[in-house]
Amino acid sequence: MNGGLLVAGTTSDAGKSVVTAGICRWLVRQGVKVAPFKAQNMSLNSFVTREGAEIGRAQAMQAQACRIEPTALMNPVLLKPGGEQSSQVVLLGRPVGELSARGYHGGRQQKLLGTVLDCLAELRGTYDVVICEGAGSPAEINLRRTDIVNMAVARGARLPVLVVGDIDRGGVFASFFGTLALLSREDQELVAGFLVNKFRGDVSLLEPGLGMLHGLTGRRTFGVLPFRHGLGIDEEDGLGVPPLERSREWGRVSPRGAVRESAVVPPVGEEILRVAVCAVPLMSNFTDVDALAAEPGVVVRFVDRPEELSDADLVVVPGTRGTVRALRWLRERGLAEALERRAREGRPILGICGGFQVLGEHIEDEVESRAGHVDGLGLLPVRVRFAREKTLARPEGEALGERVEGYEIHHGVAEVTGGEPFLDGCRSGAVWGTHWHGSLESDGFRRAFLREVAAAAGRRFVPAADTSFAALREEQLDRLGDLIEQHTDTDALWRLIESGAPRGLPFIPPGAPA
Repeated sequence: MNGGLLVAGTTSDAGKSVVTAGICRWLVRQGVKVAPFKAQNMSLNSFVTREGAEIGRAQAMQAQACRIEPTALMNPVLLKPGGEQSSQVVLLGRPVGELSARGYHGGRQQKLLGTVLDCLAELRGTYDVVICEGAGSPAEINLRRTDIVNMAVARGARLPVLVVGDIDRGGVFASFFGTLALLSREDQELVAGFLVNKFRGDVSLLEPGLGMLHGLTGRRTFGVLPFRHGLGIDEEDGLGVPPLERSREWGRVSPRGAVRESAVVPPVGEEILRVAVCAVPLMSNFTDVDALAAEPGVVVRFVDRPEELSDADLVVVPGTRGTVRALRWLRERGLAEALERRAREGRPILGICGGFQVLGEHIEDEVESRAGHVDGLGLLPVRVRFAREKTLARPEGEALGERVEGYEIHHGVAEVTGGEPFLDGCRSGAVWGTHWHGSLESDGFRRAFLREVAAAAGRRFVPAADTSFAALREEQLDRLGDLIEQHTDTDALWRLIESGAPRGLPFIPPGAPA
């Protein structure tokens, strides 16, 4: 068997990543050998594979849904924004340069199509089915000529296309019709149908519109997925900044930073731990705090004002693609002074990757910002020099008497000159720093670390002994598989995946019919 499908979307954030993961988990539960694929990903939320390749974390999550190890083949091109106008280009897991948007779309992108299709062909030769994810919308007519991730992949691999629309945003019927109408006739013939995502209410009220959509387009709707909280696991975010306007209140955060189970009144009591995460510019791998939010009795929020640190028991300075820029931002916002005050008072701070670097004494950067010598906050005895070669690793070690696993993605090389050893970094008083992303997903270490935080904060918080972050992730992925199984026509979906690209579907001219 050599089945496949491309999951496209009417917009960015329509739910392509989670739908792809859900289809993958549904298939693997049917005994199908399946793999995910995304030709090009723009995200600061990345992961390191066992072979030391950097890929989008969404594809690593989808590989987990398939119950396989992620590889560079699953995401051959990764763009890591360094601002509004430029990105680092990561090809087959390794950085190959920094390009402006104009430079990338002006020629470099199209040259990568052959590599993309070769990777997909290799995956299809290994697995029964490959479920591909598009990016943004396939109807971005200004980018059609340089497309290597949406319809170009469908054409090159002869894949059927399923278009996902987020009905919670409104206008989903117009989005479906308009997406199809803006495609070329050749591309329209590859679009098999639609999938409605995030529907609230009685599906029977939607059915007349689905029938009319079928009449207008000749395409069926394969399912209507209900709105569910907490399913946006390891999604992309182009600039990596969670929506602060939705994370002001204390509550458990989703991976994109939106608060769920939030409290109108800030939680109080010696059994509660509150974690504030500084929403630094170009934030990377903000999923590091997901494991904290998964702990009963721990509440998390993202902050950008110094007063928001005052009632936090732990402050996390997360990773960033712009260390010097983040340091400047912390000072401009008054957060640097608040962090320095916390350190003097012996109140816990954790710096991860770029956050670890800003807590050090000084930074020498002729690579990322080219700012040269920059003074850090001086909260840790660490000196950082940026190397041109990026460190990509999957380290294992021990801290606080517990085994720890993590992954490293950084140009900064840290010279630790004092303090107590802490993973690859150090601890000085109540300030910790490490380059290791994902370390808090190690359950024993996370509990030991939170006990240290609770003691320093004067809390009686005791971590639950049975919280398994890996098990919670598996539950989330199974919920995605359940959504596909329970709310789509799985027989029709399977026939589509198995049979290949549809042909000869009617042309839909631009403009709504009378």
